[in-house]
Amino acid sequence: MTPGPRRFAAVLAALAGYVLAGVGLLGLGVYAGVDRETQDALAGALRSQAAFLVFGVGLLVAGLGVLVWRFLAVYVTPLRRLAADTRLIVTTNPGHRLDVARPRDLAALGAAVNELASRYQTARGVADARSAADRAELEEDRDRLAALMSDLAVGVLVCNLDGRILLHNAAARELLGAAGRSWVGLGRSIFGVLDRELIAHAVERIHGGADSVQTAAVAGADRLLRVRVAPVRGSGGYVLTLEDMTRRAEAGQRRDTALRALSEGTRAPLAAIRAAIENILDYPDMAPDERERFAEIIREETHRLSAHVERTIADSAGYLTDRWQLEDVRGADLLAAVARGVRSGGEVEASVTEPVTELWLEAETHRIAQAVADLVGRLGVARVALSVSPAGGHGALDLRWPDGHVDGKPEDTVRGWSAEARVAELLARHDGEAWAATDATGPYVRVLLRRSRAEPVTARAAATPTTSRPEFYDFDLFRVTAPGAWDARPLSDLAYTVFDTETTGLAPSEGDEIISIGAARIINGRLLHQELYEQLVDPGRSVPAASQRIHGITPAMLAGQPPIGDVLPDLARFADGSVLLGHNVAFDLKFLALKEAATGVRFDQPVLDTLLLSPVAHPDHQDHSLEAIAARLGVNILGRHTALGDALLTGEIFLRLIPVLAERGIVTLGQAREAARRTQQARIRY
Repeated sequence: MTPGPRRFAAVLAALAGYVLAGVGLLGLGVYAGVDRETQDALAGALRSQAAFLVFGVGLLVAGLGVLVWRFLAVYVTPLRRLAADTRLIVTTNPGHRLDVARPRDLAALGAAVNELASRYQTARGVADARSAADRAELEEDRDRLAALMSDLAVGVLVCNLDGRILLHNAAARELLGAAGRSWVGLGRSIFGVLDRELIAHAVERIHGGADSVQTAAVAGADRLLRVRVAPVRGSGGYVLTLEDMTRRAEAGQRRDTALRALSEGTRAPLAAIRAAIENILDYPDMAPDERERFAEIIREETHRLSAHVERTIADSAGYLTDRWQLEDVRGADLLAAVARGVRSGGEVEASVTEPVTELWLEAETHRIAQAVADLVGRLGVARVALSVSPAGGHGALDLRWPDGHVDGKPEDTVRGWSAEARVAELLARHDGEAWAATDATGPYVRVLLRRSRAEPVTARAAATPTTSRPEFYDFDLFRVTAPGAWDARPLSDLAYTVFDTETTGLAPSEGDEIISIGAARIINGRLLHQELYEQLVDPGRSVPAASQRIHGITPAMLAGQPPIGDVLPDLARFADGSVLLGHNVAFDLKFLALKEAATGVRFDQPVLDTLLLSPVAHPDHQDHSLEAIAARLGVNILGRHTALGDALLTGEIFLRLIPVLAERGIVTLGQAREAARRTQQARIRY
C-alpha cells in the first residue's frame, strides 16, 4: 500500500529537520564550551571533512525516509483506509469487509470491525425486513394505481407547476410518441412534446378559476389530440387527458369535402332544369318542337344530376355514414352486450362462445345489441348461441339456435329485418350486412361488422411484456424545481442521463467512431429501468477484430443501422433537462464533440464522471475501474462491455456514491464538480 507523496514528504521533512536541528544544537553546545584553540581545531576539522558530513547527512535523511515510508505504509495509511472502509460499510455496502493482514495490531482491529459489521448487517437485514413489511400495503396501492394507469385507453399525464412530468401511462407514451420512440418520462418536460404556449394558456385559465380547459394540440407531425387540462388541487400542478382525434378529424374533413362537391355538382344541373321548366310554364303556347327541346334538357340534366349524386354516394359511402363516431370494442365485450340485450326480454336464453383470438370491431355497441335482440325476437327461438370470429376485414357475429325451432323462414325474417330503414342505416354505418345460411352444424344467421382499422392502445401496450410494472409516477416530483442553478442543487435532487458508448477503437481524434450508444435516466434518486435508450450506429468504416472481441458488435449487426447524424439528435432529446453522467465520460464526450460541427448537436449541460468521483469518495484506494468500484459498493456487474449495460452499472454506482460523498461534505453538484476537477484523473486528455 503506497502512502501519499505529499504526506510522506511532509513527515520526512519534519523528522529530518528535527534530527538535524538536534544535532546542530548539540554541536553548538560543545563548540561554545571549549577554549578558542579547541574551537579553531574543531572548525578546521569540520572544513576538512565537509564532504563526509554532507554524505552522512544525506545517509541520515535517506534512512529516516525509509523509516517514515515504512511507518506510513504499515500503520498510518492502513488506518486511514480502515476508517474509509468502515464508513463504506455504514453508509453504502453492509456486505463490505476489511482486508487487513498486517501489522498484527491492525489485523486484530480489522477482525473486530468485520465482526461488528456482520452484526450490523444482520441487524440491518432485520430492520429492512420489517420496513419491507410496513411498505407492503403501500406497494399494493402503488401496484393498483400502476395497473389502472397502464390499462387506461385515454392518455393521462400529471405535471408539476414547472411542467415536469410526474405521472404518465402507456397510452400517453403512445399518443405522444413519434417514429416508434416516446419522449414521455418521469421528470421530463411536457413542453418537449406539446406546445408551451398552449399549455401555459390552459394553466392560466384553470388557475384563474376554471374547473378544466379543453383544447386541441398536434403531436409529432400527424396526430391531432384533444387535450383536457384540469388542476391538481393544493399542489399547483395539473392533469392532462389526451384523446386521439386524428381519424375523426380526417373523417369530418372528408365529409365536408364530399358535401361541398355534392352541392357544387348539383348547382348547374338544377339551374338548367329550373330554367327549362320556367320557360315551359311561362310560354304555354310554345311550339311542340321547342317544348320537346326543353323536355330533353330536363331529361339530360336530370340524368346528369342523378349520376353525380350516385357517384358522390359511392365515393363517400365510407365516411358519409358517420363511421368516425364508432368506437373500438373487443369482440368478447360486444358478445356480452348482445347477450344482455337478448336476455333483457326474459323469454330467450342466450349463451356466449368466447372468441379464440383477440378481435376488435368498430361498433355502436348499444345499438347493435338492440338490433340483434330484435332479430332474435323475430326469429322466435327459445335459446340462442352467440359467437364472433374474424372474416377478412370484418367480424362475423353468428346466431345459432340449438333446438332447431324457428318461426317461418330465417331467410325471409333476416331480409325483412335488414330492409327496415333503421337497421339498413345501422348496417351501412358498420359496412355490414346480414343473411341466413346453413352449414354442417345447422342453420344460423350471420351479421357482418367492420373490424377495427387500428388495434387500440391498450392492446398494443399489453403486447410488450415487462419484468415489472413501468415507473409510471413519482409524486415526490411535485417538490422538484426547474433545472436552473444547477451547481447549487443537491446531488440527490437532480435528474441524470447516464450513458456509455462502444466504439471502433480508442482514438477519437484519429478516425474511430461510435458504434453503439446506451443511456438510462435517474430521477429522484431512482434508476428507471423502464426508460432506456439503446441504439446501434453505422460507423461508416470497418470495425477492427480486436474491438469486436471486447464488445461483440460485428459489421453484420451494424448493417442498415442509422448514422451518427441521425442518432445524436435523439440522444440529445433523451438527455434534455438532465445532468450527463458516465464513467471516464471524457472519452465519450470527445466523440460527441467531434460531431458537433457535422450534426449541429451540442451537449452543453453539466457533466459528472464516476471515474473522478471515486477518488474523492475513496482516496485511499488505488483502483477506480468500474469493476473495482462496483465490488467496493456491492453492485452486481451485469452486461459489462455493452453500452447500455455499462450505463446501468454506472448509474447504480453513482447512486451508492452519493451518501459516501455526503459523508465528506460533498452534497451539491457544484461541490462534486469542483472536487472531481482537483483529482489526478481529471488531467487525462483524449
